[in-house]
Amino acid sequence: MTSTVVTERSDDHRRGDSADPDLVGGTRNGPPVLSRGAVLTTRVVGVAAVVGVAFTVWLGLWVTPPDKVQGNLVRLVYIHPGVAWVALYLAFGLAAVASLLYLWPRTRSLFWDRLAAAAVEVGVVFNVCTLISGSIWGRPTWGVWWAWDARLTSTAALLVLFLGYMALRRVPAEPEVRAKRSAFAALFAALDVPIVHFSVVWWKTLHQGATVLNANLSPTIHGSMAWTLLLGFVALTLVFVWMLLVRYRIGVLEDWVGSGELDLALRERQAEGIAPPVAPADVQPAPPAPAETPAGREAPREIAEVSQ
Repeated sequence: MTSTVVTERSDDHRRGDSADPDLVGGTRNGPPVLSRGAVLTTRVVGVAAVVGVAFTVWLGLWVTPPDKVQGNLVRLVYIHPGVAWVALYLAFGLAAVASLLYLWPRTRSLFWDRLAAAAVEVGVVFNVCTLISGSIWGRPTWGVWWAWDARLTSTAALLVLFLGYMALRRVPAEPEVRAKRSAFAALFAALDVPIVHFSVVWWKTLHQGATVLNANLSPTIHGSMAWTLLLGFVALTLVFVWMLLVRYRIGVLEDWVGSGELDLALRERQAEGIAPPVAPADVQPAPPAPAETPAGREAPREIAEVSQ
């Protein structure tokens, strides 16, 4: 009875979550596939992301002028803030919201769990890019590749927390158990996001303050540099959306493959449980049947008796 229940639940996971209208299929005969609208959306977002990044690079390297103080080093500002925006606010913020929606009984669905997992993995990529681009900017500015600054340290701690989230999802468990504990882990890790944001306000740090969304709402960047910075934000946001869509699709396929492996393991265990009957130890085996002799010939034992 238990094996039957687990198998039925596995079939539900193979079909894909019912709350996801962009997925079709997912039966024993084949994996779930994206609908035409979802495929078209993914392609359009991907093309727009490539075009946006290309224009950002072109404007940042060849059109915008160098800064009066930082010179050509200012060109990193068209990438670094946008990457940090995606990692801190879009990716990890989305993971926190999706985790909350999964924990809320009325909206509980594996769709939110998969979305949170995809957002975290993409966010980790952007978090690493944030630290790398920040170190490249900090070496000529501060004279060192790394400083235990409040902004840098809290950002690195955020990366470690979400790496722990990803490791926690690898621990074997039922999908519902994994989703629930992962949701709590994501909410705990997301507590570091406001610390990263306000670190330049709460502590005296080497990192500069906000360039656009500062306390006075007075941007310190203007002209073509401001427009290039804005385009960088939009382009990197599109990159995040495209990566999120692709990673979510991979997560659905992973669940489908995992449920198939579970079914195979259950069938193997059931086959092991059906063993041939074993005769009791005190029952003697039946004697072998006597060998048949050709017609018209007597058995050798009878011939011996007649001769005597």
